[in-house]
Amino acid sequence: MTVKEKIALFPHSPGVYRYYDAEGKVIYVGKAKDLHKRVAQYFVPPERLNAKTRILVSKIADAQFSVVDSEEDALLLENNLIKQYKPKYNILLKDSKTYPWICVSGEEFPRVFITRRIEKGNRYFGPYSNVMHARNLVDFFREVYPLRSCRLKITSEAILRHKFRPCLDFHLGKCKAPCIGNISKEEYSGNIDEIIHILSGRGSEVIRHYKALMASAAQRLEFEQAQAYKEKLQSLERHYSRSIITQAADVDADVFSLVVDGSEAFGNFLRIRGGAVVQSLNLGFRSQIEEEPATMLATFIGEIEDKFGALSKEVIVPFLPDVEIEGVNFRIPVRGDKLALLELSAKNAKEFHFNSIKQREHTDPDAYRQSVMEDLRKALGMKELPRHMECFDNSNIQGTNPVASCVVFREGEPSKKDYRRFKIKTVIGANDYASMKEVVNRRYSRMLAEAPDDLPQLIVIDGGRGQLEFAHQALAELGILERVTVIGLAKRLEEVIRVGDPYPLFIDRNSQALKLLQRIRDEAHRFGISFHRNLRSKAAIHSALRDIPGVGEKTEQRLLLRFGSVARIADAPLEELSALVGAALAVTIHDYLKGDSSLRSE
Repeated sequence: MTVKEKIALFPHSPGVYRYYDAEGKVIYVGKAKDLHKRVAQYFVPPERLNAKTRILVSKIADAQFSVVDSEEDALLLENNLIKQYKPKYNILLKDSKTYPWICVSGEEFPRVFITRRIEKGNRYFGPYSNVMHARNLVDFFREVYPLRSCRLKITSEAILRHKFRPCLDFHLGKCKAPCIGNISKEEYSGNIDEIIHILSGRGSEVIRHYKALMASAAQRLEFEQAQAYKEKLQSLERHYSRSIITQAADVDADVFSLVVDGSEAFGNFLRIRGGAVVQSLNLGFRSQIEEEPATMLATFIGEIEDKFGALSKEVIVPFLPDVEIEGVNFRIPVRGDKLALLELSAKNAKEFHFNSIKQREHTDPDAYRQSVMEDLRKALGMKELPRHMECFDNSNIQGTNPVASCVVFREGEPSKKDYRRFKIKTVIGANDYASMKEVVNRRYSRMLAEAPDDLPQLIVIDGGRGQLEFAHQALAELGILERVTVIGLAKRLEEVIRVGDPYPLFIDRNSQALKLLQRIRDEAHRFGISFHRNLRSKAAIHSALRDIPGVGEKTEQRLLLRFGSVARIADAPLEELSALVGAALAVTIHDYLKGDSSLRSE
């Protein structure tokens, strides 16, 4: 039975399907509300599939399915099978970092500490993508509650046998020394229960409890005890004034946000209880085939549900996932407190995305540059990756020494051996437009003659629409417009200008794609300015002596070294000049300089 014949028998039920290659290896796992309809979408005419999905379909040698009761069950089963088989074409968790948890140990007198290891018998809260947040929480608990920090195996039996002595924390007032029975098990357990309430997002209950205790102690005239309760209450309120989202203080919800970047996605999850963030986690995903954002979000939700158990009744999302879960209301807020929560999560996801890119720049620069070039290709709508880019810039001051520069980037990095400088030959005066046309024509007419296969994929013109139009004309005259993409990059708003498009293209100012364009533009400007500066310096030291027939560079140097200036040479006796350069040349110099009236005023 062929694969098509087999999938034709798939039921119209929720479930999970698996694709196998010729070697019997699972290459893709998917979930579906209707197995028959979902799987049939892969086996359509190839032109209706994107390139990566066509590759997947060409590898399928067998297909199997598992029926479940609901979409939620399908989501969880898919998540588990992906972890089990690690299929090549699935969305895979790409961030293997182990996040910290806050552990409440299962001992008779529990400890509260940060760990990255999960062991049976303990209670864990988290994970926390920000380790500083976890540390601040533990520090807060130790400030408010006299917890032990030692690793002693404290039991009631060991206390009766007087096995331990109190440590320095006891003498500093940081611990009540349960090791010597200085605090009862009931009182210590009460402190631990309050900590668990806070970690579970029920801190408001603890605050109300202490308010009642403080009022009751005051009524009984137990003012010292009331003061102790008040101090704990103030510590709790200070903590929550920093950590609670005050505009949404009564909200219990889970919040998901996602930044999709090509085949990658960067997600943030927040668990809100009573307005406080009790869990926060960043996760990254990568897919070998093009997946819809709704599918990536559903995968992210499945991963969180697998890690932390059932979702809240209300789940705040930027868009609807392609899954429905019984008892869960997916909500896309448009205003108010819920929108503020979503924006907070989105800010975390964007920061995670940015940090991941910057980290990749150092750990895998080749992959980073490839990613940036792909972003630029998409932003400009190019067919090819801009592996070879060139940028042109004109430099002149009031029309003097007009020059242009061309810098070359290959694979996202400067290729300085390919840089070129141009003196403007056919244009008179400060005409940037005509100068740009001349330089572009000279550059690519020579390249067509010497290396026609090395044309750049992208040409960047540093300037506005005028320079771009003239560069476009030069490329059209050379007949290579179909082979290259040419854009202008204006400085004022960093907008991308394209010929024939009256509206500029604005690339995200924080994107690495725009930063690459800015980098090549700035490099062209630097290179051109340095060339122009050198020419101006040479022009500044050019003297009238070099205009005299028979006077070369060495003769000019001898004369200036002897007399100090052109004016003094003009006033020098003929005999002195003759002794230095010979009689005939001395007469020529003398007659030429005496005829230049401007020199007499120096």
